[in-house]
Amino acid sequence: MAAQSQYEELARQLSAIGTVKRGLGRVLPADCPAGSAVVLMLLDRYGEMRMSKLAELLGIDMSVTSRHVAHVADRGWVDRKPDPLDRRSRLLSINASGLQLLSQVSERYTEALACCLSDWSDDDVGRLNELLARLRTSFGDTRHRLLPYPADSTTRTPSQS
Repeated sequence: MAAQSQYEELARQLSAIGTVKRGLGRVLPADCPAGSAVVLMLLDRYGEMRMSKLAELLGIDMSVTSRHVAHVADRGWVDRKPDPLDRRSRLLSINASGLQLLSQVSERYTEALACCLSDWSDDDVGRLNELLARLRTSFGDTRHRLLPYPADSTTRTPSQS
C-alpha cells in the first residue's frame, strides 16, 4: 500500500485535472459544452436508452441530465421517441447530426491532446491510458465501499456504518 504522502500528492494532482478538462473544453464547438459532448458519446457507445440509464452512466441526477438532454435535443443532435414498454418514458438516441458533431469533437480533442503531449513518448501516453483506466476501474469496483464523509470530515470505516 502506498504511503499517506503519496495519496495526498495524488489528491493534489487529481484536483489539478480540472485545468486539463477546462483546456480541453476550450476546443469544443461553442454550442457544445462538455456535458453535451459526454451525452453524445454515451449514446453513441451504448445505443438507445432511457434518460434514467443516461443519468446513471453520467453519474448525475435526473434534473442535470434533463438539462443536458434538452440542450442536445434542441440542437437536433439526438432523437427522442416513446418507449414501447412504457409510453410515459422516452428513448434517446444519437442521430446523424449528432454523430457528425461527435466526430468533430473527437478530432478536436485528439488534436489538442497530441499537441499538448507532443513531447511525451508513445510509452508514456500508453502508460497514462493504462493507469487512468485502472483508476476508473478501481473506483467503479469500490463505489459501494466509498462512504460519504460528514461535514466535520470525520473519517468512517465500513464497520462504523
